[in-house]
Amino acid sequence: MTETRLPLHEAIRRATPVDAGAVRSVTDAAYAPYVERIGRRPAPMDADHAAQIAAGQVFVTGEPVLGLVVLVPYEDHLHLYNIAVHPDSHGLGVGRRLLHFVDAHARDLGLPEVRLHTHAQMWENQKLYPRYGYAFMGRRLDGHYDRYHYRKRFG
Repeated sequence: MTETRLPLHEAIRRATPVDAGAVRSVTDAAYAPYVERIGRRPAPMDADHAAQIAAGQVFVTGEPVLGLVVLVPYEDHLHLYNIAVHPDSHGLGVGRRLLHFVDAHARDLGLPEVRLHTHAQMWENQKLYPRYGYAFMGRRLDGHYDRYHYRKRFG
């Protein structure tokens, strides 16, 4: 019988410098399908993953790494900068578990909301995030990127 969900014992943990290559590989694999669609590399593909890991902003799950989130706390919210699941792990519940982790992490930090953005051409995300309680806040150009902004409030 094939496992169809990520085992509950697969912890979500803070990434270490050893994970930098896996973080890059998972991010690149997750975002590669969008390069042609949006006409450029999505910003997370060009992020300084080592610096994000050193800042304690990256959390990973799986051995080897199957998925990750990059979280940046601000005074009034937690910004979900990146969520990436390796395409070979789609349908295993990895993304769902990561999104639940983001909520729990924001609450643990005492922050009242999570904010995120997604490219306007990543229309799959425009269906996904509202299912997880995110409200659309608007669309705007951020440099070369046409982004939809979302937030999820707690309480």
